[in-house]
Amino acid sequence: MEKYLSALKSCLDAHPRSVESILALLYEAYEEAHPMDDEIIRADFEELYRQMNGMTIREMDRVVYPVCTLCRDHERSGFAHGVRVGFRLATELQE
Repeated sequence: MEKYLSALKSCLDAHPRSVESILALLYEAYEEAHPMDDEIIRADFEELYRQMNGMTIREMDRVVYPVCTLCRDHERSGFAHGVRVGFRLATELQE
């Protein structure tokens, strides 16, 4: 928990006015405290690059950039949804 709170404070210090919402702030701090560059993701990107063998760099970029954007947006959306569900659960448990 201390690692997460430290990342949250760092995020606030680095971007005091650029955060659109509390959920966005929480996500940025979570992402900083829990990098998603693990073995599975690296293996998946290696497979993606293998499948693109023979493409030019420009063609590869046209594939990779949207894939990375989709992954980031999906992760952010899932995080926000999880926080909302957790908040609802906590509220229902207090009733």
